[in-house]
Amino acid sequence: MAEVALLGFKPQLVVPGMKAEAAVQFYKAAFGAEEIGRVAHPKRKAEQECPLILSAELKIGSSLILVSDCFDAAGEDSAAAAGGGGIAFRLEAEDVDAAVKKAVAAGAEVMSEVSEEEGSLLGKVKDPFGVVWAIAAVGKKSLEPEA
Repeated sequence: MAEVALLGFKPQLVVPGMKAEAAVQFYKAAFGAEEIGRVAHPKRKAEQECPLILSAELKIGSSLILVSDCFDAAGEDSAAAAGGGGIAFRLEAEDVDAAVKKAVAAGAEVMSEVSEEEGSLLGKVKDPFGVVWAIAAVGKKSLEPEA
């Protein structure tokens, strides 16, 4: 069997309730995401304020994610079929506490306060779309200052 070279990984968030645009704006405010590109659904419905998002590519730090609306072939919300649980992401930050506070200020809910786990600082937040984000220190950091 021939070897397959994988060149990268782009997780995709499929946001129920036609709220991908709101999710993109949240990720920009909470995590400093930069929008790299966007592909809109070609059949925009007249009653929609903005087109359905097939994919919005966001850069957070050095990583990329895709965000899209959850809809069926007819362009209707298919959130019921999508579920919505089981998604979590890990972000690495130099200042975990500041990163958690920024996310909360943008509308996230604290799932666990910043604490030391396995020799590294870690805090967890849930965004307004139900996605859990674990925010961890880069490298080994401690709550206790070194003497």
